[in-house]
Order: sequence, then structure tokens, then C-alpha cells
Amino acid sequence: MDFQKLGLLKHEAGRSFAGYTTVSTFRSNTVKLIDNDGNEVHRWTLPGQLGSLAYLLPGGRLMCSVQVPTDIPLSTARGGRMLEMDWDGTILWEFTDPTQHHDFRRLPNGNTVYIGWRALPDDYAARVPGGIPGSEAEGKMYEDYFREITPEGGVVWEWSMSDLDPADYPISHGLDRGEFAHANTICPLGDGTFLVNFRNMDLMAVLDPAQRRFTWQARSQYWGRQHDPQPVDGGKRILFFANGAFDKPKPQRSAVIELDATTGEQVWRWEAPIPWTFYSHVMGGVQRLPNGNTLVCESVNGRIFEIEAGTGAIVWDYINPDFSAPFPNMTALANSIFRSYRYAADSQELAGMPL
Repeated sequence: MDFQKLGLLKHEAGRSFAGYTTVSTFRSNTVKLIDNDGNEVHRWTLPGQLGSLAYLLPGGRLMCSVQVPTDIPLSTARGGRMLEMDWDGTILWEFTDPTQHHDFRRLPNGNTVYIGWRALPDDYAARVPGGIPGSEAEGKMYEDYFREITPEGGVVWEWSMSDLDPADYPISHGLDRGEFAHANTICPLGDGTFLVNFRNMDLMAVLDPAQRRFTWQARSQYWGRQHDPQPVDGGKRILFFANGAFDKPKPQRSAVIELDATTGEQVWRWEAPIPWTFYSHVMGGVQRLPNGNTLVCESVNGRIFEIEAGTGAIVWDYINPDFSAPFPNMTALANSIFRSYRYAADSQELAGMPL
């Protein structure tokens, strides 16, 4: 990686998966689509600052969230106003919940699932073990909840962290106690269950809303506050971004990992040969491409790159040149990207679009 260059760094045609990649600068008001040569082919202008992720639906529609005011004293990847926009930027659907943060997904039935925050009762919060004593957010601890809504906003189901016995789910060492427990992913598995992820517990789990419990879970301090788990290989494996923040081996470095979905054992891992050349202590995303390659979003550095299946070689590499918005809790402008996705020209998301 050349840290002194911006835009396209590498494109090995024939080895890289041909398609169009979303570039959505964190907390900017634009989402761009670029080709494999780094050229912008389309952009959406948003009615506010991007809250977290932006991705495509069939027919060239964009799903994203923008920030709205909230009285919750947490700022990480908060959105609040979820939007569906057509190719030309017309808003087709929207729903506002000021507590919404991080992830949200459109389901095949037209409903939407998302993550929100809610203050925990003090007596429950006192029972949550771990974290730095006295580090609550303005004296409160906020739990994550998961909710499915209809297009009209009706609640289909809701599940929250307070459904768990807190004694079994301590906050990881060295983290504050403002969140129980920083959920950043809700990935539909197609059978009514969801793969969910908790950064502040180094935990991922399968949530069954009907049973109101986890039916599978895995946890490891060696992942270092992981993000974006998703099923691959027909559901046999779970792919995710392992941030490598505060984990045991040093130096701190990120990795892309696959787990066996049954045993939870690691079956594949990719790291940069020089550890510090691939590291994002927060955020991060991955996508398994149709040709078997893996797209990686090194979020903090605004970098998107593609790992070739089999060889582990980087065959496409790009650094976001847009420094248009401040990183959370900082004043300096940043080029960070929450997640990125690539779509083939003939995919259901882009087929027929004027590219």
C-alpha cells in the first residue's frame, strides 16, 4: 500500500472481479459508484450526513441512513433516518427513529430490520460485568435492541440485550460501560434468524427472534472488536473483519477471517505481510465476490482493496480521495468509509442502469 497516493492504486484486470464499487465517505452527504479504473460513474446526494452504511437494492435503488438529532449521548455510526432512494435520488421510502445506529437491512418481504439504542434501568446496568468502572455515558448504560418494522413503521418483533442474563455477557477489558454491547451488524440468514455482532464483547451470535435467544455464538478476544460477519460458502462458513484492536498478540493489526459455522474454528485468515499496512481499529467491512475474491473495506484509512482467492494477492486497491467530513470526536477531515460493496453490471442491483 502506498500511503502517499489517493484514488486507484492497483487494478489487475482479469484477476479482479469486474464491477462497480460504492464509495460512501463517512458523515459526508454523497454516495459514489466507481468502476474498476476508479472513475466515478454515478452519485447520490443525500439529505443529510451519512450515518453509516450505504448499499444497493435491485433496480439501482440506494439504502442508507442520515443523522438526525438525538438525546442519546453516543455518537458512533448513529443515523436515525433510514432512506430508500431511486437512481435519480428521489426518496421512495423513509423511516425515522433517532435511536437507530450502525446496521439496517431490507428483507425480502419488504420489511426492514435495524439496530437501536435504549437506556437500561440502573439496577440492570449494575449487574453487567466488565468494562472500565465509572465509564458510563453521562451516568447511563445503553443497551442495543433489534427491531423489524413494516414499510409503514409497524413493529413486527423486537429483541433487546436485557433479554439476556448479563452475568454471561461481560463487557470486554479496557472498554467503557456506556454500551451493552455496541452491536454493529444484523445480517438476515434467510430462515427468520439473524447473524448479529457485538464489538464490545468480541461476540457474534445467531439470534432467533421467535425463540428470543441465541441459537449459536462464538467469542474470541483475539478478533479485537470485530465487524461485519456474514455467511459464505452456502452458510458453511462465516466471513468477517477482525479489527485487531486491543487483542493479545502485538503489534495491533487487522485481519480477514473465516470461521467454520458449526464449530466456530478458524479455517482461513488473511493479514498483510507487514502488519501495520492493514489496520482499522474501528469499523471495517468485507464482501465475498462472485469469483471467490474478497473485497475489504479498511474503514479508518478510507481504503478498499480486493484479495484474490487462492493466492491471497491484492489485485485491486483504492484509497478514497474525498476528505469531506470529520471523523467522530475529531475536527480533522477524514476519508473514512463505514463499508463498501461491489456489484456486477448485470447484477439485479445494476442491470439496466445507465453506467
